[in-house]
Amino acid sequence: MNRKKVIQQNYFKLFGISLIVGLLSSLLALALRYITEKTEHHVFSFISNTNPLLFIIFPTIGITIIYFLRKFVFKGRKNKGITEIYKTLDLRKDHLPLFKIPSHFINGFLTVIFGGSSGIEVSTVVSTATIGNEIYKKNYSAKLYKRELICAASAAGVAILFSSPLAGLLFGIEVISRKFKKTILISCMGSTLVAAFFLYILGNEPIIPQELTDWQWKSVPFFILLSFFAGLFAVGFTLLVIHTKSFFGNINNNFIRVNLGAISVGLLIYYFPVLFGDSYHGLNEILSSESNSIWYLLLLIFLKPLASSLTLGAGGDGGVFAPSIIAGAFMGLTMAIFCKTVLHMDINPINFALIGAGSALSAAIYAPLTSIILICNIAPNGYILIIPLLVCCFISKFFANKLLPYNVYTYDMYKDNLNKSSI
Repeated sequence: MNRKKVIQQNYFKLFGISLIVGLLSSLLALALRYITEKTEHHVFSFISNTNPLLFIIFPTIGITIIYFLRKFVFKGRKNKGITEIYKTLDLRKDHLPLFKIPSHFINGFLTVIFGGSSGIEVSTVVSTATIGNEIYKKNYSAKLYKRELICAASAAGVAILFSSPLAGLLFGIEVISRKFKKTILISCMGSTLVAAFFLYILGNEPIIPQELTDWQWKSVPFFILLSFFAGLFAVGFTLLVIHTKSFFGNINNNFIRVNLGAISVGLLIYYFPVLFGDSYHGLNEILSSESNSIWYLLLLIFLKPLASSLTLGAGGDGGVFAPSIIAGAFMGLTMAIFCKTVLHMDINPINFALIGAGSALSAAIYAPLTSIILICNIAPNGYILIIPLLVCCFISKFFANKLLPYNVYTYDMYKDNLNKSSI
């Protein structure tokens, strides 16, 4: 058998295994998304209708449960998010341990439903990546395809969370792999094909149900200005998360560490319920409101990343994915209100919200292509904005990258390389 046929056989085998990875990852992501959305809604309604003071203590309950689970069930082993995936891919002898699946699944769920101001995106990505790693370890595919199967699993997870197989595929390549290879494309296509099947069968409501209107050329200068603000925001958010985690990491008393962060988050949620959980519900409420003020939105732009950083510092599970989308949307709405009230422009605020969300996400995770397609899919006719999103997401990413050579997910690697180069 000649070399070309062997390579083709390996490609077919990789595609077949990627279908299995996609099936398992899609089921996990569907389960986590469904139970989190439903439970978060019921918990929020219960607190709102019973006693809003419960907003203060619920994050403490959730993060305390997570602390005891980590200590007694998961034997003190910590979750470090997407950084764990990068280290696994860069150190080929390393593997994602199997406990990462239940650990991230349970901890991500508990964080959000008890009000922790984060999302389940990172929890989903790491737990599905562990599925890909586990399949690789079973020797079902050629030994050189570890990166491919981990990327395929993560791609399926993101595809399910945001109802976009294409966004999932781009995420697997752009964020997880960080390099393009034919085999990466094959594996991610296989897994997201399965995710697309699930989405087609089950159907799905967009995160933002409101219809968009076509964008106007007179808005373009403000879109571009918004993308620079989003880049600046992402850099600030990255530094805030890093320093907050470092601050809480230096607190030796576990009781103080958990309660200081969680009660702070609870107090913020009590005064600003929109910050509860992933805040997608709050975003829709604000988008539907006619009475938003610039000062209120500016406050939320600052408070959402603060609440998220405190959640992560206290021990909650999550990352910057959902908070960047939410805060970016608030930033876009702020710009829209300024254009309408001060400049008397006839514009659609939701368009600005989505441009802000995409730009902030792109700058936060250094993934413009993923951000463009993802934002196009969170509203029914989001592809209307694909041209301004294309421009703004690349501007914000490159601007943020110029200001800061790392993001939240690559900080540990950047720091390690810096230490090595100084030796």
